Amino acid sequence: MYYLYAFIIGGLFCIVGQILIDKTKLTPARILVGYVVTGVILSALGIYKIIAEFARAGATVPLTGFGYALANGVEKAVDEKGFLGIFTGGLTATAGGICAVIVFGVIAALIFNSRKK
Repeated sequence: MYYLYAFIIGGLFCIVGQILIDKTKLTPARILVGYVVTGVILSALGIYKIIAEFARAGATVPLTGFGYALANGVEKAVDEKGFLGIFTGGLTATAGGICAVIVFGVIAALIFNSRKK
């Protein structure tokens, strides 16, 4: 059942994103930022933890899950380090994902040639 829940919740996130692309004038970059901010806000309200426990990878892999990881990292770091945790917690919690994005971005840039539209 976990696979089904992950598929349904992850699919709902994708459907919302596609509707935003099709029906609004928002750019994909703004939609992506909106997803991350939504993840942070829902984490702060305690709602995203419930979604993540229910859907697991269906909720933690999309960009809202990145916002969830940022918020959790800041919360833990503030508990441990105080005020300084506001600045270090999010980066510490998401360092693996950020590093992977940079490495795979460089690899893709080396393999493929950019072109104008």
